[in-house]
Amino acid sequence: MKTIVNYSDLRWEKYKIDFSKIANAAATSVHKDSEVSVVLTNDKEIHTLNKQYRGFDKPTNVLSFETGDDELLGDIYISFDTVLRESKEQGIPFKDHVAHMVVHGVLHLIGYDHLNDNDADKMEKREVAILKKIGIGNPYRSEEGKMLKSKKISEKIKIKDGGCMQWALYLVLGGLASLGFAPFNLWWATVLGIGAAYYLTVRNIGSDKKAGFWKTLLHIWPFGAGYAASMFWWVTNSIYVVPELASQFAIWTMPAIIGIALVGGIVFAIPFVLTRCIYIKPAARPFMFAGAWTLILWLREWLFTGFPWNPIANIAIDYPVIANSMSLWGALGLTFVIIGLVAGVVELIKCKVQGAKCDYLAVLVFIVLMIIGSVFGYRNIGQSEIKNYDNLPVIRLVQPAKSASDKATHSREQAIAKADANIQNLVNLATADSEKVDLIVFPETSYPYVVVRDDLAFVKKLNVPVIIGATSYDTGRMYNSLLTTDNSGRLETIYSKSHLVPFGEYRPFGDIIPTPGQLTSGNGPTVIKMNLGGRELFFAPAICYEIIFSDSLVRGNDNHLPQMIINITNDTWFGKTPGTYQHLDMVRRYAIESGLPIVRANYSGISAFINPDGEVTGSLPIGVAGGLDGIVGGNHMTIYRHVGRDLWMFIILLFATAGVLCTGGFRKKD
Repeated sequence: MKTIVNYSDLRWEKYKIDFSKIANAAATSVHKDSEVSVVLTNDKEIHTLNKQYRGFDKPTNVLSFETGDDELLGDIYISFDTVLRESKEQGIPFKDHVAHMVVHGVLHLIGYDHLNDNDADKMEKREVAILKKIGIGNPYRSEEGKMLKSKKISEKIKIKDGGCMQWALYLVLGGLASLGFAPFNLWWATVLGIGAAYYLTVRNIGSDKKAGFWKTLLHIWPFGAGYAASMFWWVTNSIYVVPELASQFAIWTMPAIIGIALVGGIVFAIPFVLTRCIYIKPAARPFMFAGAWTLILWLREWLFTGFPWNPIANIAIDYPVIANSMSLWGALGLTFVIIGLVAGVVELIKCKVQGAKCDYLAVLVFIVLMIIGSVFGYRNIGQSEIKNYDNLPVIRLVQPAKSASDKATHSREQAIAKADANIQNLVNLATADSEKVDLIVFPETSYPYVVVRDDLAFVKKLNVPVIIGATSYDTGRMYNSLLTTDNSGRLETIYSKSHLVPFGEYRPFGDIIPTPGQLTSGNGPTVIKMNLGGRELFFAPAICYEIIFSDSLVRGNDNHLPQMIINITNDTWFGKTPGTYQHLDMVRRYAIESGLPIVRANYSGISAFINPDGEVTGSLPIGVAGGLDGIVGGNHMTIYRHVGRDLWMFIILLFATAGVLCTGGFRKKD
């Protein structure tokens, strides 16, 4: 190997060092005809290079700049000042330490690196072998056989990529991150879990080597698995609600949880994987990470029929000013801001720990975005105030709070008897309070008979227009429907649920996995008009978890903008698990995004009246039977509803891309 030596500092000249011999000892047979340049410099020059190309505002011992050419390998810069100081501190000869730096530099040029513990081990072993060949001892051990002071703490307590400790850490952090959502509402746990997992992901990112996508996905997968399983395990509670079904479906409990972990492990790991594998500067990474996380949230609207449950934005639901920023840019935008701010702060912590130059631009940008969102949030709270109570209908919510077992039957006679008893129970609950109301809303599936086109006779006893959930039948198909009647029980409108629950209401994989119901989906979003004693009411209907799909019920170009959303649901399947509380928060999020109050009748609880700013003004707790009267208003058009979910996603991606480019984009190779 041809070695060209250049002296930038004359202090080097008094040391007679055979650089060609050292470089050739480090080179392989493939590089015997290659050329390398060794520049002997000082702290001042290498400090400038280290700051310019690596972002570290300090001198270092050696820098390698590869050309990518097999003949002209590149340049190796060695600082006289740092190498002399280190040799004295470590008690080793100056020439031996210089030889180590030359070998280290050549190995970098021919493809070795120390971006992670495994690569570092390989490189160190190769260095030790080469130095031994030219009569120099192991540079990584002092005379007493102890590790040198320059070894990092992370090398003493190793967290290897793909190792058991890393897997365990990711798994624990995923579980921790799930605690920011209801009913725990520990927002800081989500911030800490995601922030620590982000640090674990980027801690070993170097300057010139990309990590493999699939290998990295395997390493980070435990975070997504822990996050998904901890957050969604409650869906399996539905298996045990009805004892008659439990014996048949119990066998699917563990497969369901494993499936949640497998899929969630991939879905929630992708933002980390992209941030680790796509090689950009530290200041740009928060924009990429936040953009990728938000894109995954958007894609979850459709993945396996869609399940965009618990956007990160929901951890701020109890902080009105911040939560109401969703009136501007929705859960997508607030998620983008929170995730970007977390990643930006972690990058600053990382550069402080490593002594590198810190770029504050990303953090400042996300702080400014948070302030802008809060200004619009404060404005939305003001717009949500009810200014005129005179023309608002008084609505009564009825919550039967009967268990699934109470509704189950074993014979035709028993079925009819229970159905009649359930209807009478609805009437009793609806009339328990003698106060006059304009509308009574019963929950999903509360009417016990299948409806074809027949009137509902029991409504005559109430003498009030009714909204009620029932199973309807038409042309050989069954539907999960919302019915509206006048005060005589005459059926006026049937709205059928269009977004059905996989495995609960239809079979996505045919008969492979048994499913309790085989329902048909309805025609999609609509606005229903009701006459309430001469007063017209326009509302958007939503059955069960249709309301979790952002922008799915009401759009800015509807001919008749509704005054409210009426959501009938049945969370009996999930009991007092986190799912029931999280479902309420998803409803609150939709109210903020749409600028519409929501009237929510839940069979088992939580039934509630919700203002357009997400405030719950009245509710019935889980498992409590009764009625609740309320008034809602303050409906208005939000910027988010006007712009729409998909256009906002496009804007967010453009902003994330601009953020990456403005903060330096792709890194230069060192």
